[in-house]
Amino acid sequence: MAQNIYDDAAFFEGYSQISRSRLGLAGAPEWRDVEAMLPPLAGLSVLDLGCGFGAFPRYAVEHGAARVHGVDLSANMLATARERSGDMPITYEQADLESYEPEAAAFDLVYSALAIHYLADFDRFCAMVTRALGPKGGDLVITTEHPVWAARAEPDFRSDPDGTRVFAFYDYAVEGPRQSNWITEGIVKYHRKLSTLIMTMHRHGLMLQAIDEWTATDERIAANPALVDEKTRPQLLLLAAHLAPSTHRT
Repeated sequence: MAQNIYDDAAFFEGYSQISRSRLGLAGAPEWRDVEAMLPPLAGLSVLDLGCGFGAFPRYAVEHGAARVHGVDLSANMLATARERSGDMPITYEQADLESYEPEAAAFDLVYSALAIHYLADFDRFCAMVTRALGPKGGDLVITTEHPVWAARAEPDFRSDPDGTRVFAFYDYAVEGPRQSNWITEGIVKYHRKLSTLIMTMHRHGLMLQAIDEWTATDERIAANPALVDEKTRPQLLLLAAHLAPSTHRT
């Protein structure tokens, strides 16, 4: 079972204060670039794996999705998602993505934001996506911690002798769990190389369509100086993939 840190009272309280929690997609600095990777949503059936507070399900409905189903392990997250969604036509389900079995061939788009780095088995996640899309195919859009950021349990900056601020990382080639302290102690995440992520998707027929090793532009840093470190190294990785139709896939 995945670690359910979002139902830890101290973590949930701290996480609820960050901008993407309070403001939804407007508080996610990478959102405009994620949005550009999405297919037209009108009429689509959408599955959000790790839906959190439900920001993307609400966006999908507002942009014409015919059906949206959000899945998350956290009861706290889902309670807030349901409250914020009101009477919007969104269904929510509490489930562990490590073992979740989605309705087969029921969706056109699978979306997952900042969730897969908590999962021990990315191969199974990709199999879950192909099951959800089914023989007709469809699209996958993922955001996750960039492997450069995730390789080190405690991401850190150092200073060169000349005072230049540099990002320090190691053990990039050593994939597996990392235990870090962020908001609370003992959070377990999983580091995978960029090549592992892409090739695992490809083995399941999820062919890469777009990739963004996300960094902040000068324009965005000028508007929000707190993003200055986001130009030094990519903290986030954005991926869009397509599963082609197949008469042989079940």
